[in-house]
Amino acid sequence: MSTSTVTTDPSIPPAPTLSFSPVVLPVPGRPVDLQVRVTAPVTGTDLPVILLSHGHGGSNFLSSLHGYAPLANLWAAAGFVVIQPTHLSSRTLSDRLANAPGAPFFWRSRAEDMTHILDRLDTIEDTVPHLAGRIDHDKIAVAGHSLGGWTASLLLGARITDPDTGEEVSLIEPRIKAGVLLASPGRGGDVLNGFMAEQVSILHGTDFSTMTTPALVVAGDKDDSRHFTDIGPDWHADPYRLSPAPKALLTLFDAEHGLGGISGYDVDETTDENPERVAALARLASAYLRTRFQPDSDDWRTECEALTSGPRPVGRVESK
Repeated sequence: MSTSTVTTDPSIPPAPTLSFSPVVLPVPGRPVDLQVRVTAPVTGTDLPVILLSHGHGGSNFLSSLHGYAPLANLWAAAGFVVIQPTHLSSRTLSDRLANAPGAPFFWRSRAEDMTHILDRLDTIEDTVPHLAGRIDHDKIAVAGHSLGGWTASLLLGARITDPDTGEEVSLIEPRIKAGVLLASPGRGGDVLNGFMAEQVSILHGTDFSTMTTPALVVAGDKDDSRHFTDIGPDWHADPYRLSPAPKALLTLFDAEHGLGGISGYDVDETTDENPERVAALARLASAYLRTRFQPDSDDWRTECEALTSGPRPVGRVESK
């Protein structure tokens, strides 16, 4: 277990957090145990939960419970319990599971991991020191980056046509009340014309029209994913535009796929490293989720005004 202090504003005293890993959850039929990292504020009760799904990047450990420390720490400092699984698609498991059913993306298992975590939330709470009795089990959100954002969209209600069977699959998790999609893939079909399009066939059959759970979609206006599509950064706004209300879209200025460096501190995969952008994103996402869980909260409006207006706005927000 490690502890740290995090702040997004030098004028605010740092909030202490703790991080504990791994919490090991045996799951029948899963080829390896489900391992998670938990990051939480040191103090506080009735804490909401964010399930954080990692992407499928090239680094060995970012696509696992060891990644996304910048976001996990900032969200924990803001009063959330962040739970990060190592999905079967993690590069830390690729040698062991190369020939396992569902490889290499394990799309169904990725979503099911989050259901297993919610089923065992009591166990997690009792295992992590100083956490027992502090979680609000009715305030659950999911967040994900890149392929993790796509995983989150399935849990929020998006459907997929199974590329192997042609069956329409719903993996919606009703215990999840809100979501945050970070640089998530957009629509499939003819727009998927990049060299990766055939390798990631699961993206072709995504239907966002059934994604009814409230969500904040975050896209970078320089996130041009040519390996998937030639339609430009606007592709990452599809989960907002093609899903029903209520939704919000945060477009971050000058942000590429790493959104300033959310997947790790000082990592090569971040092409647009900007700690201030990461801090602003964490603040806006925290405010969005607090307002979803507490409708009388004014945090979302206040943070939007503070961070998207003035001489140096970090982005723009629209909603429906």
